Amino acid sequence: MQTTAEIGYNSKVEGDVVITRLEAALNWFRQYSLWPMPMGLACCAIELMAAGASRFDIARFGAEVMRFSPRQSDVMIVSGTVTYKMALVVRRLYEQMAEPKWVIAMGACASTGGMYRSYAVLQGVDRILPVDVYVAGCPPRPEALLDALIKLQGKVRREPVLRTLKQPGPALPVRPPARQMELQP
Repeated sequence: MQTTAEIGYNSKVEGDVVITRLEAALNWFRQYSLWPMPMGLACCAIELMAAGASRFDIARFGAEVMRFSPRQSDVMIVSGTVTYKMALVVRRLYEQMAEPKWVIAMGACASTGGMYRSYAVLQGVDRILPVDVYVAGCPPRPEALLDALIKLQGKVRREPVLRTLKQPGPALPVRPPARQMELQP
């Protein structure tokens, strides 16, 4: 009985091995797994919904998982007119999102207040949130939103992941212990 010992590398295993940097791999994973939270405040929200339909298919870019919970999303898409009454809610939802988080301002109203120069309309969501990508138009086409998503993916790809993971986060506020209510006889 004759046995043969394999010397060297198996070409099947060698062909399946990918060599890259850890940071590049992590950024590639993050870039194609963006979970948007739609903030549809006006007519731009219809175009946002159209971007998820089969004709434009936002799923090609890994962003089809629309989450309506801020704790499960990492991209807020503000589409439409932001009033001062709604601005506090938008800001609170943004603060509840986990880091890292990004913002896309979709449409003229979200970017600059649009045609509404009144006391009730916020003149650009960038006054309350740090906006990463602006989408022009009134209303912008779904292709413009997909282009903004591609630009945001490029920004995510270039972010230093490992350096930001090593930085300590903000200190949590210390809450005093809750008082027990005393029942009176």
